[in-house]
Amino acid sequence: MEQPTAAPPLRRGGAGVTAAVHRRPVRRLVAVGGVVQGVGFRPFVHALATELGLSGQVANGPAGARIEIEGGADAVAAFRHRLTADAPPLAEIVSVSISELPPTGRTGFVIVPSTTGRGRTLVPPDSATCESCLTELADPADRRHRHPFITCTDCGPRFTITTAMPYDRATTTMATFPLCPDCAAEYTDPSNRRFHAQPVACWACGPRLRLSGPVRREGGAALSEARRMLAAGAILAVKGIGGYHLVCDAIAPHSVGELRRRKARGDKPFAVMTPDPATAARLGHFGPAERRLLMGRSRPIVLLRRRARTPLAPQVCPGAPDIGVMLPYTPLHRLLFGLPDDPSGPGVLVVTSGNISGEPLVTDDREALARLKGLADAWLWHDRPIAVACDDSVVRVRADGSPLPVRRSRGFAPARIRLPLAVRPVLAVGGDLKNTLCLAEDDSAWLSAHVGDMDSLAAQRAFERAESHLRALTRVDPVCVAADRHPGYRSTRWARRDGRPLTLVQHHHAHIASAMAEHGLHEPVLGVAFDGTGYGDDGAIWGGEVLLADYAGYRRLTHLAYVPLPGGDAGVRNPYRMALSHLRAAGIAWSPDLPCTTACPPEELPLLEAQLARGLGCTPTSSMGRLFDAVSSLVGICHRAGYEAQAAVELEAAAVTAGRVLDGYAFELDAPASLLAAIVADLRSGVGVPLIAARFHLAVADAVRTACRKARRTTGVRTVVLTGGVFTNALLDEMCTAGLAEDGFTVLGHTLVPPGDGGLALGQVVVAARVTDD
Repeated sequence: MEQPTAAPPLRRGGAGVTAAVHRRPVRRLVAVGGVVQGVGFRPFVHALATELGLSGQVANGPAGARIEIEGGADAVAAFRHRLTADAPPLAEIVSVSISELPPTGRTGFVIVPSTTGRGRTLVPPDSATCESCLTELADPADRRHRHPFITCTDCGPRFTITTAMPYDRATTTMATFPLCPDCAAEYTDPSNRRFHAQPVACWACGPRLRLSGPVRREGGAALSEARRMLAAGAILAVKGIGGYHLVCDAIAPHSVGELRRRKARGDKPFAVMTPDPATAARLGHFGPAERRLLMGRSRPIVLLRRRARTPLAPQVCPGAPDIGVMLPYTPLHRLLFGLPDDPSGPGVLVVTSGNISGEPLVTDDREALARLKGLADAWLWHDRPIAVACDDSVVRVRADGSPLPVRRSRGFAPARIRLPLAVRPVLAVGGDLKNTLCLAEDDSAWLSAHVGDMDSLAAQRAFERAESHLRALTRVDPVCVAADRHPGYRSTRWARRDGRPLTLVQHHHAHIASAMAEHGLHEPVLGVAFDGTGYGDDGAIWGGEVLLADYAGYRRLTHLAYVPLPGGDAGVRNPYRMALSHLRAAGIAWSPDLPCTTACPPEELPLLEAQLARGLGCTPTSSMGRLFDAVSSLVGICHRAGYEAQAAVELEAAAVTAGRVLDGYAFELDAPASLLAAIVADLRSGVGVPLIAARFHLAVADAVRTACRKARRTTGVRTVVLTGGVFTNALLDEMCTAGLAEDGFTVLGHTLVPPGDGGLALGQVVVAARVTDD
């Protein structure tokens, strides 16, 4: 980064000559890169220059903001310092370059039209409504009182309304809403908080709120009727920033149960929205780190340890140890709960993705009326288009207070991730579950919002829209593509059809590389990669791996012993099948006193025995996720999974209730038979299921410690990264981290991207860069 040019040294003279030099006008061209569009940066520059008595101009351009500044040398130096020190809260300045220009003697400072051309700037993520806007929203004397789309330069939609760069109203989905005279005056007034705020609108000129269904309403009447329907137990489809939500009263068992039935949700937990942190505290335990996430600009769903007793309907999160809670992040959400002058509003709302389970999020209004028919009783929507789907982010807090993303989407996408090495323009397509794609160039990577599972044609089209939108915003033109090695992945098939040079990256290597990239690591690490499914080099399903890895390659040091996965997806959906497979591999009979044996239909038992004996339809797996499934069924917790990782989630919930447990089972990854025998012995002796579940978690953590100590002796590597979807289990993550730290390891987890498949694409990018370079 080039620094401001200093005044030439003086050959003679005293203070008077020095003062004269500093009063002499200078003019500089300042090019600023980063997140400087859509964040009130130009108004900020205008105000700063005016305050310092400087003249010139500022414009958005293809590479960021371009500023011409003229005035006294001291004032220009002060401008340069405060440009970064006092930047708007949503701005992220990545680079500042300064060059000299000849002074012109002009006066005044102006914002000029944006320029086009080559280059790159960044659009910020969507941001929760700021306090200033919330104050106006609740003020009966304000012209935006109760306006569902109130926003300013410090808050509101950005990523989800932007169609191209540079960021101006014409390149957002607000382009079709002409400003009324009052909004136009604010937009052009340098002293106004909405000066050049592109989403600015009001009751007179902004988007229109509508209610469709048994009754039709517009504006404030639509909102009042929606609140009445929610109070009466209805399920509403509500259009948000990045897509539709299905919303109902979280206290009403009938409403929540009906939503679960209509959505074909099984027992998968719902997220809830509360009006304030005090209400959230009645649902789950949280500390300062969780509070910061709940109340921050990103406003993700935060996973909190559930309290034993809450006012929630039991159908909200059956069997889960955590409750996903978020606070309102749009004016419409705030209005649904009610303002101080409203009658009593709902205390807690279920707010879940507007789709049938397994399908992508609905964003289009006509599509919402069709796809959500039968799910919603009415539609509360507006006519501002959504440029790209963006589901709610999900975050939990690790024991050390750092965030652990579970789903990185609204509020975080498409924030730049700085890479530890330069890469050619590359597109990484991620995996098939929890898909997220990534574009990268030089030392920067941008992840899309959460796309979801790639099973359906609708999901694959959503992937293509996300890729096209992210490419338009980042202006990355990929010269190569990276994908998972799994031959059956739809994302990999898409990459093969793309036609650009393709690099296939091993699944768990990508997991480890993503964690390394987050932390800027270059030296090899011990990567503990635990998940449900990953295609291995030998054609088996890996998932309980300890690898010595860097970006260029990896070596498999040890892994969970292989057992057959009977029937592929049938083995995943029915944990009792994995329990029986593990018991057979350990030489333990399928006795009728074991819960997993009785869970298997009697007619299926001999067929399963024959299948395992002959290896028909059985793929060997080292998956730690499948071991969690097996133990969950073995102890009688979950025999049939209605959603991904249900058996493991409920096993963790049981372990949490056991309290503090000091001793786990003896267990090494390559010899799990003794672990299973000990669990069976405890079951038969009447040991409680929560204690068994806790001892199992300790056993896995101890096995990780043992494997890493052995690896350190042979490799000398002392840094461990914990990655893979299994490490969204807070209890296991805490146990492994504490134990490894006690053994003298540097232990790193994910803080920027999910440890699960939502973080794969970042790892694919950095691995593909090294493979290409080599």
